[in-house]
Amino acid sequence: MSSFSRSVEKTIKEYNMLENGDTIIVALSGGADSVSLLYYLNSIKEKYSISLKAAHLNHNIRGSEAIRDESFVKELCKKLNVELFLKSVNIPEIAAENKISEELAGREERYKFFSELSERFGAKTATAHNADDNLETVVFNLIRGAGVSGMSGIKPVRGNIIRPLIETSREEIERYVAENSLSYVLDSTNLKDDYTRNKIRHKIVPVMKEINRSVVENVSGETKIFENVNSYLELKSNEIIEECRLDNGYDAVKLQNIPDNIKQTVIYEILKRNGISPEYKHISLIVSILKSGAVDLKSNVRAVCKQGYLRFVRTDGDSFEFSEKELKLPMEFSFNGNNYSVKEIKNTAESDVLKLSVLNNNPVFRTRRAGDRFTLPKRKVTKSLKKLFNELKIPEEKRDKLLLLTSGSEVLWIEDIGACETAVSYDENGFTIKKIR
Repeated sequence: MSSFSRSVEKTIKEYNMLENGDTIIVALSGGADSVSLLYYLNSIKEKYSISLKAAHLNHNIRGSEAIRDESFVKELCKKLNVELFLKSVNIPEIAAENKISEELAGREERYKFFSELSERFGAKTATAHNADDNLETVVFNLIRGAGVSGMSGIKPVRGNIIRPLIETSREEIERYVAENSLSYVLDSTNLKDDYTRNKIRHKIVPVMKEINRSVVENVSGETKIFENVNSYLELKSNEIIEECRLDNGYDAVKLQNIPDNIKQTVIYEILKRNGISPEYKHISLIVSILKSGAVDLKSNVRAVCKQGYLRFVRTDGDSFEFSEKELKLPMEFSFNGNNYSVKEIKNTAESDVLKLSVLNNNPVFRTRRAGDRFTLPKRKVTKSLKKLFNELKIPEEKRDKLLLLTSGSEVLWIEDIGACETAVSYDENGFTIKKIR
């Protein structure tokens, strides 16, 4: 048995990647790594009674070379009698539309494609990430400051994604390909230093290997240690985050009082939950504003800490303008991605019922304006909306998105808050305003 086969078999068993009867979809680019993975899994499919398929995504970046790759994987799968699924997407166009790199756009589209197929067939997706890829990822994460999680490298198993080659070096893969006379294609973009990962692969890793020939193997072992540490920290962090969670953000006072040895990990997890790829600079910025302040984390996200709340605000200028809509019974309408239903209610004890008599004032639905005022029910105290929202600690970015029912500057009803003193019905007849779930 070759060192390649021993390595892959060990990884498959250690992480319980294959079970009898599994359907496996190989992410097949046509390169040496994915070709070797397809051949190996094809050689053991009877042993594990697995059904083998393949998926190839054409990024439309490399012109005729991409067409060549697609033709190659078609012939390869035909030769091995493996069902192949193809998809073509315009990565440059998607990257431009979303203002992200082609590298990131390509990755997102690939995994979207794999996820669709996995769901369709109840399958696992096998990608050809190897031990050298893992080393490059750790170096990349170290450079950008991704914390303990980043030092854990590429996970061998993540959801329905399995990586049988993750502990196998590129050198072992190349030897396996040569020994078995396997054909494959070369991606010319891998030869250029246009992408950060390629710079690491071509310039940094070779120096690391000069210093220590066993660096790939050593880092592979180290990532397991970091993964164990990270799993524990994630568990503790999630417990703390739940304690700090508020309706509109996180309790900044509690975050300040977290012990320093876990505070950064907690903030790292909070950033991930809010769709931000965490870097050390982001974590430091959050720590710096926990008492009060605001910082821009990326082009369209700002972290704001005010009134003891930490929250994340989109700053890409989304508009929530809403033309006045006259109240009628019954009616349905949409605003800010939500659907609303207004209907008359009889013989009910619900507390959120409004008087039918407010219809006489020709009320309209709209969003807030300067001078709006609201009379609190039962307390009969009238406040400006600004003061009311401040007292209720409603985030500033949410205030313009709340739907109101008004008569002039008098606010009769506020979404998520309810009816004012003059509009609330204390008898059994009236009408309700509900979000349609």
